[in-house]
Amino acid sequence: MLSPPAGQPAPDPFAPATLGPLRLRNRIIKAATFEGRTRDQVVTEELIRFHRRFAAGGVGLCTVAYCAVSPDGGTDGHQIVLRDTAIPGLRRLTDAIHAEGAAAAAQLGHAGPVANPPQKRVPILAPSRSLSPLRLRFTHALTADDIARVTAEFARGAQVAVEGGFDAVEIHLGHNYLLSAFLSPKLNRRTDQWGGGLENRARFPRQVVRAVREAVGGRVAVTAKINMADGVPGGLWLEDSLAFAHLLEQDGALDALELTGGSSLANPMYLFRGEAPIEEMAAVMPSPAVRLMFRIVAPRMMPAYPFEEAFFLPYARQFRAALRTPLILLGGITRRDTIERAMAEGFEFVAMARALLREPDLIARMQAGTARESLCVHCNKCMPTIYGGTRCVLVTATPA
Repeated sequence: MLSPPAGQPAPDPFAPATLGPLRLRNRIIKAATFEGRTRDQVVTEELIRFHRRFAAGGVGLCTVAYCAVSPDGGTDGHQIVLRDTAIPGLRRLTDAIHAEGAAAAAQLGHAGPVANPPQKRVPILAPSRSLSPLRLRFTHALTADDIARVTAEFARGAQVAVEGGFDAVEIHLGHNYLLSAFLSPKLNRRTDQWGGGLENRARFPRQVVRAVREAVGGRVAVTAKINMADGVPGGLWLEDSLAFAHLLEQDGALDALELTGGSSLANPMYLFRGEAPIEEMAAVMPSPAVRLMFRIVAPRMMPAYPFEEAFFLPYARQFRAALRTPLILLGGITRRDTIERAMAEGFEFVAMARALLREPDLIARMQAGTARESLCVHCNKCMPTIYGGTRCVLVTATPA
């Protein structure tokens, strides 16, 4: 759907809306934000309480962040792994979200070059062999067998999510995780059918998307989070990301695209914008040596970007003008008038994260007319809290 025809009003963001086979109570999505509450790779009661707050606060769809499709696919070994043993906990989590009137989405991912396997003998997977700047180990370039295995793991992970009661799955194709790394000209230096021109670099991500759709059929909504730009020299940029989005649209396996950017490997602040919490991040590092190294490299790896409301909107407009696929606008959305503006420009949904960390009930209050803008100050001091339970540091207590 493109912008509303002249003379027709934009959709009410707080009215029910359709996402694939889903009927959501509104057009606001709680974006995936790693919760830091799954140290044993399964759902915890703390994780359930975390998501129940956003569901009770009025969002239409609540996304559970970064569910790894395999044990080697997590960033630090503490993500939920989508295997059969996780299903009972996933069901308790989705039941709690549903009880508050929201739908539940599971974000499916494989960290690839951003991974930190708990055991050194477990390889770090990447399109091409290179030295991981995060782990100081060489990555393992995927073989054809690896690609087939990971594709099957995404499909099975999606099935586990459905069995766990999720209404939607979001495939993570961004932030230079494994599938995003294949899309990056900087990270993918292969010369076989999986590298080179965009169509080859896109082959693996497209294969995964189609496998996930085949695995779940029409039972749940299938979306994907894609980078518009990596934010690093030589990385993916609009020219290729728009062409990739066209390929996904031609495949017809997705119900919506969520538009993002940045590299967890090389430029995470491109996604967050605002202050770079270098000292706070250093303070949670595991040893004095690591803290010192982080302080040295962080100013180059984590440059601060001035915060602007809806900072991805100029790039996202390029996608809205080129595609008919429903689009989810992400990035620095904190005001009601921004949400309404997104609807007026033809975006079907908006996704919010930090604003809701600060005020989980913000959407309900916006709908009631008692709030127009979030209290979030974009300090990004929530970023280092992922190691002990993601939260806004300006909220003194987390309600049970």
